[in-house]
Amino acid sequence: MPTISARLGDEEKAELDDVADLLSEDRSTTIRKALGEGLETLRVRVAVERYQSGDVSTAEAAQIADCSIAEWLDVARERNLTTQLQLSDLELDADTAAEL
Repeated sequence: MPTISARLGDEEKAELDDVADLLSEDRSTTIRKALGEGLETLRVRVAVERYQSGDVSTAEAAQIADCSIAEWLDVARERNLTTQLQLSDLELDADTAAEL
């Protein structure tokens, strides 16, 4: 497993230690969990922004968010997302769904 280092301010280190204590885990495990959850959140945020602006289709947003189209549709519904889709976007989404 590769090692990555990061510099933390005193407040961030204290927060990390507090969360590690809450989870009864060491710092390294807490960092891995936080990074995993944070990356997932960032992927969804980018997918939401691009989908909402009309830059990506449903299938592309699902790929960005690293989830299935059904899971993406749940995200879109939960966030009341709307976008102007073209017929070609819907055809691409249907083709992508058929491939799955």
